[in-house]
Amino acid sequence: MARKGTQPSSRTLLLIGCEAALILGSVMVAVWVRLGWDELNLMLLDQGLLKALLITASCQFCLYYADLYDLRTVADRRELFVRTLQALGATSLIVAVFYYWFPALILGRGVFVIAAALVILVTIGWRMAFEWGTKYARPSERLLLVGTNEAAIRLAGELHERQTELGVVIVGFVDPDPARVGQNLVNPGIIGTVDDIPSLVRTLAVDRVVVSLTDARGKLPMDKLLGMRMAGVSFAHLPTLYEEYTGKIAIDNLRPSWLIFSDGFAKVTAFGGVTRLVDLAGAGLLLVLALPIMALSALAIKLTSPGPVLYQQQRVGMSGRVFTIYKFRSMRVDAEAETGAVWATPGRDPRVTLVGGLIRRSRADELPQLWNVIRGDMSLVGPRPERPEFVKGLTEQIPFYGQRHVVRPGLTGWAQVRYAYGASVEDAMEKLQYDLFYIKNRSLALNLYIIFETLKTVVTRGGS
Repeated sequence: MARKGTQPSSRTLLLIGCEAALILGSVMVAVWVRLGWDELNLMLLDQGLLKALLITASCQFCLYYADLYDLRTVADRRELFVRTLQALGATSLIVAVFYYWFPALILGRGVFVIAAALVILVTIGWRMAFEWGTKYARPSERLLLVGTNEAAIRLAGELHERQTELGVVIVGFVDPDPARVGQNLVNPGIIGTVDDIPSLVRTLAVDRVVVSLTDARGKLPMDKLLGMRMAGVSFAHLPTLYEEYTGKIAIDNLRPSWLIFSDGFAKVTAFGGVTRLVDLAGAGLLLVLALPIMALSALAIKLTSPGPVLYQQQRVGMSGRVFTIYKFRSMRVDAEAETGAVWATPGRDPRVTLVGGLIRRSRADELPQLWNVIRGDMSLVGPRPERPEFVKGLTEQIPFYGQRHVVRPGLTGWAQVRYAYGASVEDAMEKLQYDLFYIKNRSLALNLYIIFETLKTVVTRGGS
């Protein structure tokens, strides 16, 4: 079953589709303005549409890499303008390369300059119109949350933050305790009790009632909820909805039975064989392509810092098996001589050398792990492997943490592209929620999407 956590929302698809039409139209108008109507007709007959589509595709590719299809990023209009100019600058370079190697693709002298100016105007104008329209558009779904635990409040906060993108509205919370009605939690607050659910569904046009499992057991009258369901009220478990909209699984509101009976979890035998072939082919190709970068990284480390070029470290892999991971050394040789194993420090880590900082930001220090992929210790995509010292403590502190070891760890993963940094127990818990989502929903299509997002993360220097 397709998950909204891994797919663009309908609003995002509308934004992308209409923007593609506007950019393509801008190119056509630029040809008409610069060369005239007759030349436009000749161009359309002479594969002109394909040439215009090349500019459109290049432009949207750069807009995507500038995060301009993340509706939370472009809420600031100044940021929108700056990122649009950056994306158009990158588009100019890409199109110039195409024109240099394939002169037949050129639409006409001066056409691209006019098209670029038009694209800036229509893109920013369309974004402002889209933002205005989403404020008055009917919500795609109206939800009533039954339960007021931390997971329910966090879900409401995330959906409220992404309201422009998803179009989902939380109409309010329901709590078994009548004394709590009127209390403010997130915008909005507690608006009724369990007995009020049928009337709230009618008066507030609720599409789904979301029940928190931890609040349901022993607190909610299940016979009443069953009666409401039989009367046509639509219900959903909070973990199911949380997974659907956020791309992660809420472990603090999770029972093993939900994991047992829910969809997903591809068979290791069927999925693993295909994945292994993809891993071998992908890692072999990447090793060949990355050899110049690896040689330069090794030389820079050797010339600027005493000690070995490669760093070896114990990590926990599939089924809890400990293996040796290989990375380019980015820290001093004695970095952990006094402290032992410690979390990496966000920002400027004093243990990191100057060259180490550069190869870390470019992710070049991770390239030797391609050998781990070929050996079978790791996969191209999967949960990030952690050190045994950390795994022992995290397994004791975080429920379901051991489940991330049912698959091979990955060079990149869903958590790495969706969460900015991990350097604490709280960060490990947040990343585990993404890891469980990946394990539950993994597929070749999801792996390809993660790899594509990883390339974007490397270019924009995000993720972890």
